[in-house]
Amino acid sequence: MDGIPPIALDAMGGDNAPGAIVAGAVAAVRDHGVPIVLVGAPRTISEALAAHDAVGEIPIVRAEEALAMDEGALASLRRPRSSIAVACHLVRRGDASAVVSAGSTAGVVATGKLRLRAQQGVLRPAIAVPLPTRPHPTVLLDAGATADVKPEILVQFAHLGAAYAETALGIERPRVGLLTIGGEAEKGNKLTKRAHELLAAVPTLNFTGNIEGHDLLNGVVDVIVTDGFTGNIALKTMEGAVRYAFAELRETLEAGRLSRLAAALQRGRLRDLRKRLDPEVYGGAVLLGLNGTVVIAHGASTAKGVAAACVLARTLARQGTVTHVGERIAAGHKSLRRR
Repeated sequence: MDGIPPIALDAMGGDNAPGAIVAGAVAAVRDHGVPIVLVGAPRTISEALAAHDAVGEIPIVRAEEALAMDEGALASLRRPRSSIAVACHLVRRGDASAVVSAGSTAGVVATGKLRLRAQQGVLRPAIAVPLPTRPHPTVLLDAGATADVKPEILVQFAHLGAAYAETALGIERPRVGLLTIGGEAEKGNKLTKRAHELLAAVPTLNFTGNIEGHDLLNGVVDVIVTDGFTGNIALKTMEGAVRYAFAELRETLEAGRLSRLAAALQRGRLRDLRKRLDPEVYGGAVLLGLNGTVVIAHGASTAKGVAAACVLARTLARQGTVTHVGERIAAGHKSLRRR
């Protein structure tokens, strides 16, 4: 352990909670050395820990309530003692270095905004998701935190994404692209046209111009900026397309003897491809722009996905991503004042 406070893991959030969440916590502690504190109903969590012979191995912080997966943003107000609210409170108090939850995205975002507050100068938070491009992932944001935005907010999203790419992915001067319907500057709606003008005028951003939907997985930029409505649709469309493609590929490879032989010869490459496209490998999305690190795991996360989310949260906390985001936002404001 390196002296950084533990990760506050919402044990009650997610389709497979608390079983998969607790199993992921045990894996994170035993296999990766990530300190965890589980937040939720103590009896339920203890029963899940007992299945892994881990009672007493991971601390538990009591939370009286839990947000259901179908509850939206208003639930954060109705349930002030929910497990995600208590986890955020631990971060705000300095007793935890980050929050991880596989619960309702709307609930996590709303609770994070309420409990941790936006960083100084940040107009709206954004959900950043890594896309499985080569040679390193591409950061897509916003993936659903803020559906309706102004052009100035898209500029801030670009700063948030660039800060994340620099700290989490180690990319110097990340290339930033704006998602719209054409590569030319004049293509798009009023929002993207004005955002293009603003982005092109920011000297602290390496803005390379517009990109289209077919560029999402091409790795042509390091950061893709869009509003939360468009980004969420794009992300779920890609996830569905990948599942469909794998289902079709599996059916084709199992169609006959020669196909099965070809699949056996390419087993290693197929395994690598599946791993690269597995969203659980990346640990989830990151809610940027708050005074604390928040990682949102997939609602259907297995233990593997939960453990990966905890490792990601630990890495971001250790690298000081929140601090770097704040510095980038401040630098962006200074450049605007000089104009």
